[in-house]
Amino acid sequence: MPLLRMTMRTAPRATEYLCCHWPLARNSSITVLVAIRRRTKPDDAAEFATIFVEPDEDKRAEAGQQTLQSNRVRPFLHLNIATLMAFKSLLAAVTLAASAYAALTRRVTCPDGVNTATNAACCELFAVRDDLQENLFHGGLCTAEAHESLRLTFHDAIAISPALEAQGIFGGGGADGSIAIFSDIETAFHPNIGLDEIVQLQAPFVARHNLSVADFIQFAGAIGASNCAGAPQLAAFVGRIDATRAAPDGLVPEPFHTPDQIFSRLADASQGEFDEILTVWLLVAHTVAAANDVDPTVPGSPFDSTPSIWDTQFFIETLLNGTTFPGTPDNKGEVATGVQGTLRLQSDFAIARDNRSACEWQSFINNQEKAQAMFQFVFHDMSILGQDINSLVDCTEVVPVPVPVEGVAHFPAGSTVEDVTLACADTPFPTLPTDPGPATTVAPV
Repeated sequence: MPLLRMTMRTAPRATEYLCCHWPLARNSSITVLVAIRRRTKPDDAAEFATIFVEPDEDKRAEAGQQTLQSNRVRPFLHLNIATLMAFKSLLAAVTLAASAYAALTRRVTCPDGVNTATNAACCELFAVRDDLQENLFHGGLCTAEAHESLRLTFHDAIAISPALEAQGIFGGGGADGSIAIFSDIETAFHPNIGLDEIVQLQAPFVARHNLSVADFIQFAGAIGASNCAGAPQLAAFVGRIDATRAAPDGLVPEPFHTPDQIFSRLADASQGEFDEILTVWLLVAHTVAAANDVDPTVPGSPFDSTPSIWDTQFFIETLLNGTTFPGTPDNKGEVATGVQGTLRLQSDFAIARDNRSACEWQSFINNQEKAQAMFQFVFHDMSILGQDINSLVDCTEVVPVPVPVEGVAHFPAGSTVEDVTLACADTPFPTLPTDPGPATTVAPV
């Protein structure tokens, strides 16, 4: 993983964001966010960029709907876009300086005598990682257990509502482990149906390791994702405070919810950070997802044709015209899919075609780097909802770096661009090859 991670976000009103993160010593870091406003008409004002620097006391930058709204992110520099080219040299210089600084960082030797870490609090995670890989993830595979562990991170973390709190109603604690601590309550909520199985599978691991339940859920999800080729290295923190009460029902989005409902729910949970664009970033996780209970007659139906690979096929295949169902039709929250054996959620179908998110959706097609970096960015913030980041220790170094993805984005055999719903009017659909052979059929996972 390169020290400097630089990615592009295409947002409404021709605003783009460059996100640059430099880890430093002793679990500190600096995040730089470059907001670029581009000309959309010949008579527009000159293009410009605003650079925001966040120091290590906060460690993250938060983007609002159109502008940066957080008081933790301070404008650092405002310059004409032509000057941005020169800024690349500065980025390179800072990268080299940060690399040299990191090389001087003192590491601690863990009690196992094998591993070292930048913080002693991370040492316990090596044993947890190895236990998970060997005894839950089948030796480090991107299996159903890995998929469900990643799903569990979202269903635990998103159960938080500042809007309810403002009304004097308990709104849940976010990434606080409540879905496992109070599993008899929360896994009975409709959107959490089926998660009781992964909660039960993880329970013995929680019992034999000295981690909070909240930390364990997010760490297990990061380790599970690391087994999927092409995935990003996801953030891992320790120090979260466990829940003392169950989250209320109604906080986890359902596959039959409208885009308006989902956008509103995620914005509430994140105090405005997860807008329509970041909602699409969160849905990158569906590249390795499957459904067990939307259509109970076909459990394990994946959302794309490559359910064990973190690629961009999900974004292509969700835009194919629906022609079939993997099992029975007319299930609540399901619409027809374009690839036999896959299951298409109504919510994915709608967000992929909504005019607020369609172009962002399409922008992920054949953009593997973006599919990694944007989810890495948004998972970081999702995984600490309801927690104080200043009380947490960053142990991301314990998470394995996934192997690269092989192959290129493509239409499944039997499909072409003629089968695509062209939902983004602003940019042409990418040119893609079609797999040879008979029409693709996908087996359950």
